[in-house]
Amino acid sequence: MRGAKKLPIGIENFEKLRRENFYYVDKTGLIKELLENWGEVNLFTRPRRFGKSLNMNMIKYFFEYGCDSSLFEGLAIAEKKALCEEYMGKFPVISVTLKGAGSREFKTARGMLCTIIGNEAMRFPFLENSTKLSEREKEKYRQLVNVDASGQQAFIMSNEILEDSLRTLCQLLKKHYGQKVILLIDEYDVPLDKAQHYGYYDEMITVIRGMLGQALKTNDSLQFAVLTGCLRVAKESIFTGLNNLRTLTITDSQFDEYFGFSDREVRELLRFYDLENRFESIKEWYDGYQFGNSDVYCPWDVINYVSLLRSDPDAKPRAFWINTSGNDIIRTFLRMAKGSVRREIEELVNGGTVVKRIHQELTYRDLYSSIDNLWSVLFTTGYLTRRGETADEAYYLAIPNLEIRKIFIEQVMEWIQEECRKEAPKLETLCEAFSKGDALAVEAGFNDFLWKTISIRDTGARKGRRESFYHGVLLGLLGYREEWDIRSNAETGEGYSDILVEIDEERIGIVIEMKYSEENSLEAGCLEALKQIEEKNYESRLRQDGMTTIYKYGIACWRKKCAVRMG
Repeated sequence: MRGAKKLPIGIENFEKLRRENFYYVDKTGLIKELLENWGEVNLFTRPRRFGKSLNMNMIKYFFEYGCDSSLFEGLAIAEKKALCEEYMGKFPVISVTLKGAGSREFKTARGMLCTIIGNEAMRFPFLENSTKLSEREKEKYRQLVNVDASGQQAFIMSNEILEDSLRTLCQLLKKHYGQKVILLIDEYDVPLDKAQHYGYYDEMITVIRGMLGQALKTNDSLQFAVLTGCLRVAKESIFTGLNNLRTLTITDSQFDEYFGFSDREVRELLRFYDLENRFESIKEWYDGYQFGNSDVYCPWDVINYVSLLRSDPDAKPRAFWINTSGNDIIRTFLRMAKGSVRREIEELVNGGTVVKRIHQELTYRDLYSSIDNLWSVLFTTGYLTRRGETADEAYYLAIPNLEIRKIFIEQVMEWIQEECRKEAPKLETLCEAFSKGDALAVEAGFNDFLWKTISIRDTGARKGRRESFYHGVLLGLLGYREEWDIRSNAETGEGYSDILVEIDEERIGIVIEMKYSEENSLEAGCLEALKQIEEKNYESRLRQDGMTTIYKYGIACWRKKCAVRMG
């Protein structure tokens, strides 16, 4: 039945997706490209949530011995009959994901790596009794699964065994089957990211360099390998001496259509679920990434929003991507940004572009060493995208879509509050001015803080949304006085006031209404705000709560400037 297929939210298992009636956007053409555009070791770098893990699992199911060809019926690769005849189900495949190998301590993270390798080795229990292997080779297998000859739990792998584990498993499988091995390593850089964050990078880089170097550089049992990650870690950091590495980043046109959804694929998905009328809003919120020559959407967002629409046809787009990580990179970027860089951030958030030279090959140790490197990280991790290239190979960078813009704005707001709270004397003066009815001092103090913030304009949005930025900044500033009762968008009188403040001990109530105005109409904006306070009787709730002194402020803002008047 049309529209009956389930949406694969978080499904990274290709077999489950195909057998259990999930909707699948066909990316099996990736297999054909891998075979026809040969590379012995292929590294794909893409932002998170763009389908890397599902693609890796799909590759595994195609090549591995025992492949069920029915999984691929009706898909693009099934039309390439000669390729299927030659390669489908013809190889031993080792498939590991390192996304779970992260911890606050190196010992725990290393143990996770041992478990990952051991669990994969346990998929091949026949190796322990294989007539093709010697007793010494069987012992090597037992070391990988952490058991001794009697089947008892052994000690955790030594460094030597762990670093040689993938190559060892390749050798054992190749000797058993008489066929070279395909090696798949998903999220290869996650352990390094965690190690850098928690301070054990040197120890972890030694282990990862050993594992990957031996598996990929000196491995005669390897047919080919595919790796995925977010970042292209510098060759001298991990892939020392690896001459057979082909790196395919978001700037390369080859394989560009196999990660993320295209316009056509999104339209087909929406048509399948009878949601064609939502195409423009989905495009505005989740499109805008440039991979090679392809314009792509974030699959995670599209699938989540379509799922939401199926249960709530009136649901508005929302930021799904923000929930998949802490977005620490933006916070770090904002803290390091000074002067001209803050103006560049303003330009980006307000829909413009900046020109930057991108370094796609960095070590995790270097990521936060300079603001220039952070521009590169924002680009490679999907917070920024290309909008063109200069003659000297720099890029015009932009925020890709409304979702990422929302993430930037939320992080900017948090940063502004952090920065403002560092200036306690000025905050105290501003709050004191509000509590004493000193409009001139309020205007001077608020202007001082606005001048130091990143200004967010939204000329294409309704006026109310532009006002919300200044509303949020002022709320953060007033929040310095924790003993005050501060309410945002509170119901009072005949509507909802922007900000109501009650200072109980002094029985002082404050009503604040904010407007966004052009530079030459700030005075008119203040008067409009004060008129609204009177007409809507916003002070009524304060009177009901026993406040005896009421101050009414009309505030109008434009970029980094404000005017304040009292009623």
